[in-house]
Amino acid sequence: MEKLSLQTKKTWFAKHRKANFAASLRLEGFVPSPSDGDIKLPTRDAALSAVRLVKV
Repeated sequence: MEKLSLQTKKTWFAKHRKANFAASLRLEGFVPSPSDGDIKLPTRDAALSAVRLVKV
């Protein structure tokens, strides 16, 4: 059996993680959209400015 590259393994796990998350939402009664697993995180600067506003 050939060895899989690290990138191939990461891709496989990411795909299945999203599928498992969607299945979990369906079990709880939510209707997941295809984009539910693609949450965009804020940039570092945006996160820092938000934290600074909370601290004041």
